[in-house]
Amino acid sequence: MKRSKKIIERIRQEEIRPIPKWVFTSKNVIIWLAFLLSIFIGSAAFSIVLFAIQQTDFDLISHMSHSRLEWFLGLLPFFWIITLVVFIVISTFSMYHSKRGYKLPWSRLVGGSVALSILLGSLFFIGGGAGKLEKAFAIRVALYESLEHKKKKIWMSPEDGYLSGTIQSVQDSIIQLIDFDSRHWQVDFHDAFIPPVVYLENGEAIKLIGNINGENSFKAEEVRPWGGPQHRNKRKGKRKKEE
Repeated sequence: MKRSKKIIERIRQEEIRPIPKWVFTSKNVIIWLAFLLSIFIGSAAFSIVLFAIQQTDFDLISHMSHSRLEWFLGLLPFFWIITLVVFIVISTFSMYHSKRGYKLPWSRLVGGSVALSILLGSLFFIGGGAGKLEKAFAIRVALYESLEHKKKKIWMSPEDGYLSGTIQSVQDSIIQLIDFDSRHWQVDFHDAFIPPVVYLENGEAIKLIGNINGENSFKAEEVRPWGGPQHRNKRKGKRKKEE
């Protein structure tokens, strides 16, 4: 019996039926949807990692009295780093299982996923979406510790020389401040370094480096804005409109 006849006979015996075209089409659609979704989530995660780096005062490491490693690890957005890695893996495997993806080497597949996540994530970060997304996630997910909360942990240690809060009033060289634990402070900022980007106005959130010099009294050596560059740019825009 010829080989072709054997194959036909086996098909009849095993009742093998051709797979409908729509199965392959659906498979490709699902694969590409998984790829696009993975790239989107990976990009969002990367943008928040960039946002975390922007919000971190790395120059404070040399001033920290406790473990520098502990401080650094405390600020790392582990949740978003893990999310980024997981969805880069998913997007890579999705691309591999696409119609011609198996022909590409793994280095190109991984490199393509990483590059897309970085590019789109950077654009999302520049557009100001990272901070909004991170805050929205923090509000909706109870177990998630936001970057803002981590930041407050560091800047709410007046005994270590770090204080933050909202300005209530400014008179001469004295700031009446309410910290993020609702404690009232009198801050002497005479001779303190104040960069031009800091606005000493009622309702403005600030960070202070200095020392406690009495009960609810703080001597500031440096005054910093609470937010990062994006926050400062918004403030500048608002001031220009008011003018």
